[in-house]
Amino acid sequence: QVQLVESGGGLVQPGGPLRLPCAASGSICSRNIMGWYRQAPGKQRDLVATLTSGGITNYADSVKGRFTISRDNAKNTVYLQMNSLKPEDTAVYYCNVNMRGFPYWGQGTQVTVSS
Repeated sequence: QVQLVESGGGLVQPGGPLRLPCAASGSICSRNIMGWYRQAPGKQRDLVATLTSGGITNYADSVKGRFTISRDNAKNTVYLQMNSLKPEDTAVYYCNVNMRGFPYWGQGTQVTVSS
C-alpha cells in the first residue's frame, strides 16, 4: 500500500511563490518517478513536472523557468517550488508516484492565484 500526502496549497497573489511538499509512505520502490499534475475546473488533469529517482526532470512548457521539482529520496518526499505564479496556474495539484508503470495519487491540494 502506498500513500501520498500533499500540503502547502492555498491562496497566493499573482507573481508570488508557493511550495508544495508531498510525502510518500508505504512500499516505495527505489526506482520510481515522482511528480506533480494539476487539474483546473472543467479541464483534464495535466502533467506539471516529474523527476525520476535517477534525477531526470520533465516539465510542462507552461511552467518551465518558473517551477522547480526536487526530491529527498531518504524521506520519499517530492517538492514543487512554484515562482512567478499566474492566475492560470490555479488548479488542484496532485502528487503522483509511478512504480513499475503503476501510478499512485495523492488527494490533491488547491492552489489559487488571485489578487
